[in-house]
Amino acid sequence: MSFEELLEQVGGFGPFQLRNVALLALPRVLLPLHFLLPIFLAAVPAHRCALPGAPANFSHQDAWLEAYIPREPDGTLSSCLHFAYPQALPNTTLGEERQSRGELEDEPATVPCSQGWEYDHSEFSSTTATESQWDLVCEQKGLNRAASTFFFAGVLVGAMAFGYLSDRFGRRRLLLVAYVSTLVLGLASAASVSYVMFAITRTLTGSALAGFTIIVMPLELEWLDVEHRTVAGVLSSTFWTGGVMLLALVGYLIRDWRWLLLAVTLPCAPGILSLWWVPESARWLLTQGRVKEAHRYLLHCARLNGRPVCEDSLSQEAVSKVAAEERVVRRPSYLDLFRTPRLRHISLCCVVVWFGVNFSYYGLSLDVSGLGLNVYQTQLLFGAVELPFKLLVYLSVRHAGRRLTQAGTLLGTALALGTRLLVSSDMKSWSTVLAVMGKGFSEAAFTTVYLFTSELYPTVLRQTGMGLTALVGRLGGSLAPLAALLDGVWLSLPKLAYGGIALLAAGTALLLPETRQAQLPETIQDVERKSAPTSLQEEEMPMKQVQN
Repeated sequence: MSFEELLEQVGGFGPFQLRNVALLALPRVLLPLHFLLPIFLAAVPAHRCALPGAPANFSHQDAWLEAYIPREPDGTLSSCLHFAYPQALPNTTLGEERQSRGELEDEPATVPCSQGWEYDHSEFSSTTATESQWDLVCEQKGLNRAASTFFFAGVLVGAMAFGYLSDRFGRRRLLLVAYVSTLVLGLASAASVSYVMFAITRTLTGSALAGFTIIVMPLELEWLDVEHRTVAGVLSSTFWTGGVMLLALVGYLIRDWRWLLLAVTLPCAPGILSLWWVPESARWLLTQGRVKEAHRYLLHCARLNGRPVCEDSLSQEAVSKVAAEERVVRRPSYLDLFRTPRLRHISLCCVVVWFGVNFSYYGLSLDVSGLGLNVYQTQLLFGAVELPFKLLVYLSVRHAGRRLTQAGTLLGTALALGTRLLVSSDMKSWSTVLAVMGKGFSEAAFTTVYLFTSELYPTVLRQTGMGLTALVGRLGGSLAPLAALLDGVWLSLPKLAYGGIALLAAGTALLLPETRQAQLPETIQDVERKSAPTSLQEEEMPMKQVQN
């Protein structure tokens, strides 16, 4: 007897599974609240050098600024420089100070801001960029971008750690660690007294949040039968979209970065309490030989689903026989992902796909400027467009399969980015439409990759595999903000980089085996039993056919 047969007896999709999906919705909502938080947290409002003696009367202030602040080539006042001495203006005496000082000809006309900055607080009351004593603008603007990179670097390391540890110590236990760590570190970030403290705590928060990214989806899928994995996976991903739109509302209502960070962190407290009702994966328990616990959860599942269970078919002895076939003698390691030919092929392709998905998604998501909308409207629109693309994913993975859906959504992302490069700057409406379409396709690719990867790896290595792919994916996410700096070399280079990587990932996705209508593989042998394909027809066969 296999675990799929046990699951069929207790119910592979019912109130037990729906309750599990609902309980695990909170981590999916919290992830975008933190991952996309730099859009508001690190926003840089309009600013100029702070200079003493500025007149309070606005009628004189414009002339005063003209004398002290140079203009950029586009006609706006400089954000980072001021004149070494006030410039003479018609019908004013502002130039007298300069003349009395006898400015030398070789002295620079402008100097960097030496007394801080004045910020426009009409949109944000405070951000990390405007924080007193931090002033992460001008020469320090790299530190502002670096905070996002540090955060994703933390996610990268955390993904590797949580992937390995959850395969060794269990999904539920490590999910508790992720909740508690995120709560404590998020509160510490909000109370940061220096940039160094903020950067360290946000990096560690990213490591803690990585637990959500790689535990939640497998913990849901390992309780689901083959027929309902797709609908549950897409349903779960809609909670991410809800978080994206919720971030626009929270960011609009809370304009201070400390209170905003506090608002997106405190929901971890009820999340910790919800774990009391979250079941451990019975699949994982059986691979570890913990038969009594798995038997208890299976009986609980049967009761909630209203399934009458025969004592003989679901006795502890029957469950023990299933465990004997699936028990893991050796602890999982990342090397196991590359020991056998089939797993090695899957792992290498998955890391390329995950890098491309993350790199293009965060490159599009964090660029909310130049679309003719304010930051709150853009964020809401970027979230709303994800909903119809979720429906597209649901229909596509059921009829076209996981592999073609993954490749198609990545190709759509690349085409949207590429076409946007051909649109002139005067056609802002078309540029906005293409940006929104690209965002929708990139989210569809993200939704598919979680479902697809979870089905490719066997139960004994599922979390380890998700940890590896998430690690490489977060590397792509951490490089996406830095790639935006390439616009200093060529304005279109960032979009070209995002689109090119997405196109490479689309081609790589076609090399992966199809998993539609396939049972989840339990062991490495289940994966390797499907030998290397010799034809396209053989490649499309599932790794383990569903028995009718």
